[in-house]
Amino acid sequence: MDKKIGSAKRQSRIRDFIVNGALLLICLIWTIPTLGLLVSSFRSRDDIATSGWWTIFPHREWVMTEKIVPPPADQQDRDQPMTFAGVTGTFEELREGVEQDGKRVVWIGNKRLGTVEVQEYKWITNANFTLENYENVLSGKRYQIVQGDGSVKEEQGDDLSGAFLNSLTVTIPATVIPILIAAFAAYGFAWMKFPGRKILFTLVVALLVVPLQIALVPILRDYVKLDLNGTFLAIWLAHTGFGLPLATYLLYNYISSLPRDILESAFIDGASHFTIFHSLILPLSVPALASFAIFQFLWVWNDYLVALIFVGSKPNVQVLTMRLADMVGSRGADWHLLTAGAFVSMILPLTVFFSLQRYFVRGMMAGSVKG
Repeated sequence: MDKKIGSAKRQSRIRDFIVNGALLLICLIWTIPTLGLLVSSFRSRDDIATSGWWTIFPHREWVMTEKIVPPPADQQDRDQPMTFAGVTGTFEELREGVEQDGKRVVWIGNKRLGTVEVQEYKWITNANFTLENYENVLSGKRYQIVQGDGSVKEEQGDDLSGAFLNSLTVTIPATVIPILIAAFAAYGFAWMKFPGRKILFTLVVALLVVPLQIALVPILRDYVKLDLNGTFLAIWLAHTGFGLPLATYLLYNYISSLPRDILESAFIDGASHFTIFHSLILPLSVPALASFAIFQFLWVWNDYLVALIFVGSKPNVQVLTMRLADMVGSRGADWHLLTAGAFVSMILPLTVFFSLQRYFVRGMMAGSVKG
């Protein structure tokens, strides 16, 4: 018996080790690229172009300690072995780099014109961080870029502050409105008796499988007739309609699992449905409300398609995702700006998620186990 118990514990530890190891591996796979983007957002344009983001950590690398200008080609036979800094090699060998006594001599350039670098293998870091990338994408000020030939080019920064405020203007109402409406609907389906209740709830759940894309054109036609297209009200209503089925379903599962005794006691004391709803249901449903708030906020904040169709591409109403898409088109090679813009768009969603994550699991598991 003891052997069986010991074998079972050993197998359990092995399973836990495999599961935890797999989860750790998945976390690393997701986290390392994100860490690379974060580091790149604080690096200069030249550093990104010449070295990888991982070079911010201490590492050994060949570092130039001396630059030698060789004699002109008519004074030195480049087809014969040449000696620089005590190291001798042919042109082909010097192009590849000749190592001797802890140093390396490398020919940079072609056979006729070139320079010779003397390098040593040293521990270095490329941790030259700067906040200029964030200043450029948030303030829109003009900044200078030093080209490879030494010339200076002046460019206009991308002001994302207006788009950030527009995204807030869109996201906050588009999150609060469907939560309130769905909470009322979920309470009605869970605790109020009326004809056709089950049929209506079945229709609400069925709307979860309706693709978002098939509703865009009909809604857009109605908005054009009502002169709502291009306004924030249009996108508020659109996100409310698209988010209500999931919100109602999630909140119904939670509200229907609340203790019946509490509500019956309130009814006996003469409380109305509205009093019970705002005094009991809402405070007790905070985990479920927070869970859906995370979903809805992230969905609306990261939305591009719905905003493009119902708000349009006018600069004064563009949301953050649209401005980032414009930056990708106009600054596809400027990784220092793109990564900074990406993390500007991530700051608020991450804040919302980590602020409400303690409610997330409780809200998602609500109603899954009864009895």
